[in-house]
Amino acid sequence: MRLRWLTWDVTDTLIRVRRSVGEQYCSAARSLGLQLEPESVERAFRLAYQSQHRRFPNYGLSQGLSSREWWQDVVRETFSLCGVRGEPALQPLAERLYWGFSGSSNWEVFPDAERALEQCGRLGLRMGVVSNFDQRLEQVLESCGLRRHFSFVVTSESAGAAKPDGRIFLEALRRSGLADPGLAAHVGDDYWNDYRAARQQGMQSYLLQRRGADWGVPPEHRLSSLEELPALLS
Repeated sequence: MRLRWLTWDVTDTLIRVRRSVGEQYCSAARSLGLQLEPESVERAFRLAYQSQHRRFPNYGLSQGLSSREWWQDVVRETFSLCGVRGEPALQPLAERLYWGFSGSSNWEVFPDAERALEQCGRLGLRMGVVSNFDQRLEQVLESCGLRRHFSFVVTSESAGAAKPDGRIFLEALRRSGLADPGLAAHVGDDYWNDYRAARQQGMQSYLLQRRGADWGVPPEHRLSSLEELPALLS
């Protein structure tokens, strides 16, 4: 069957952070006169993020949190784990970091992404986004020059469900207007959240492997670079 729609994961598929989170948090902290080691902050961030995700999955939406509050709690906990406590300026710092990750100053587009999107569009495919991101994603994509490629952007915050939950893909299929999910394919870098989850909803899918194991995915479904995708689809 000829594909009609293509949906995309975003983080580590189309874009990546310009510098490590630890480096970016340290840079912001220096405005308060705080001198911290990026490696230590990176470790603290991962612990804070994992703890927050376990307690309040999908930005705590079902527990009454907003994604903005969720991320600000992560920032405060990150610096708390680094020994910064009771600092009056931590709230403004959390706010600054939240908005700092809303645009191209902290995100960069992979070198193979723009050309792949252009070529897929020229194949006549309509495209959308399915991402475990929050409400800032529209702004991020716009700032990075990618929003123009997509007819819709479905985030886990807007869908109320995060990959690999099939409801986020069903929302994307609803927006595409397709009655047959087999006419859509999803592209992403995570086996469980992207490749497998999309196929469980009847879609086709491709796994981008910039690095790492192949998870037993058939060679014709694997990409080492997005530059390989247009030829596979044509």
